[in-house]
Amino acid sequence: MSPTPSRTLVLLAHPRLPASRINAALLDAARGIGDVTIHDLYHAYPDGFIDVAAEQQRLLAHDTVVLQFPIQWYAMPALLKHWFDEVLQSGWAYGRDGNALAGKGLFVAATSGGDPAGYGRHAAQFTLTELFRPIEASARYCGMRWLGHVAYGASERINARLPEFAADYASRIAALTRGDHHPEHDSR
Repeated sequence: MSPTPSRTLVLLAHPRLPASRINAALLDAARGIGDVTIHDLYHAYPDGFIDVAAEQQRLLAHDTVVLQFPIQWYAMPALLKHWFDEVLQSGWAYGRDGNALAGKGLFVAATSGGDPAGYGRHAAQFTLTELFRPIEASARYCGMRWLGHVAYGASERINARLPEFAADYASRIAALTRGDHHPEHDSR
């Protein structure tokens, strides 16, 4: 039996997207895939005031959510954290009668300023899997299926691999949209 196709929402949270070659390449790769909606939080909310009802409706209209963002100080960008705080409300996303996101998938696609392999016990003291635990915990708390993560490096020496990264990202997004929800933890 083949997986059921799903609508995928890419929530992009990059405060300086025009300056990011890798995030722009990833975004372009995702744009060409059917049943994928791209929503740029920094473009939609330059003032930081989030339309909670619109965001909740957007989440309800999709089966899978991909968070695409650069890792900043070992965390997600501030607006994405603010989005979590505002949109994932008690009684809607969790808590009593809060099951709006139950069964939906969540996948993280992050970029780092250097080689993602540099995140490890010998360097930053924490692996990427450990750094993404709060996102995973939030997803699970809301009844979502944690689908894993991928991280792409953005250093000068890695930029030559942009076409490979974009193709890999497009392949992962297409698989999620086809309903292939196999957790993957990966660094490129």
